[in-house]
Amino acid sequence: MEENGYKFDQFKSFLLESNVPENAILGFLEAVNGFIRFLEEKNETINSFSYGKLIEYSDQLASKDRVAARHLILGLWRYFPFIGMHNRIEELLDIAESAPAMNTLYDRIAEWHGETVRDEIFKDIEIPPLGAHPEKKPEVTKLVMKRLEERLGKEKTKELLRPCLHGGPPVGKDKEKLNELKDLDKFLKIKNQEFVNEVERHRSDGTAMFAQLVDDEVLDYVKTIPTMGAGVRDDNKIIVTKVPYQIKKFLKAGPNHMKRYYWCYCPWVRGAIKDGTEREISPNFCYCSGGYFKLYWDEMFDQLINVEPLQTALWGDMVCKFAIEIPNEIMKEYVRK
Repeated sequence: MEENGYKFDQFKSFLLESNVPENAILGFLEAVNGFIRFLEEKNETINSFSYGKLIEYSDQLASKDRVAARHLILGLWRYFPFIGMHNRIEELLDIAESAPAMNTLYDRIAEWHGETVRDEIFKDIEIPPLGAHPEKKPEVTKLVMKRLEERLGKEKTKELLRPCLHGGPPVGKDKEKLNELKDLDKFLKIKNQEFVNEVERHRSDGTAMFAQLVDDEVLDYVKTIPTMGAGVRDDNKIIVTKVPYQIKKFLKAGPNHMKRYYWCYCPWVRGAIKDGTEREISPNFCYCSGGYFKLYWDEMFDQLINVEPLQTALWGDMVCKFAIEIPNEIMKEYVRK
């Protein structure tokens, strides 16, 4: 199946070698080929299409066939790197990032507060499916958060969001490393250096980090923010700053609201920052973003810990920064005075 010379035969072999099931491979190939045909109708090609075309096609597909939209995203996630188009992952990530978050909230409300409350909150709301245009999502966030805080209050709403709605970073062998070092500050220093090393590697290899290509400007920038990466301890808290979502665009952007737009990871918020309606979204939604760090440190410390947003793009800041509370027993055992 060397369709239009786009290396489908080699891509299929690559997927088989990667242990992707054959029925999924067929779906991936059909979905990718559908996007290629769409581009050809627009007088563009898979090798050089204009930004926005993928989002346009994915949105159309998701409205008609959600399975096909899923195949498109999963297929292109593998296909773009296979043909060396790492820079295209950025637009794909715009579609896919945190896509299940609102479905997770839907399920969590029912689990914690009952189906009746959940149905009240989501009455007449259709959650945008995977593949939908990302800028459709903030309107759902505005209404859901308004209803949650009116029905449950702000504190219970925060509690729903604290565990994050889309998961956290893997702990891997970090817990072993911390237990071996018995020194939290040393551990953070090592993790921060590993982060810088990773950025340097992506810069040298010409590969994508968080779906964006890295150059000297990006590397220099992350080096100037000591709390970026694992964070830095300040008394009984770890202060951590998120890496901007689209860091090159953030560095180049002029207007403040666009800088904040490029910093923010959350598709359930970003579109509102872009169109200036972010004040219609409760600022408490950023507890979900803090939850990304919470899930990691819950496991690292073997207990539930608190994470508080300090500054966020949604709040009007040029940075997303969080304070991770260190439990007293961890302070006693892992902090050298």
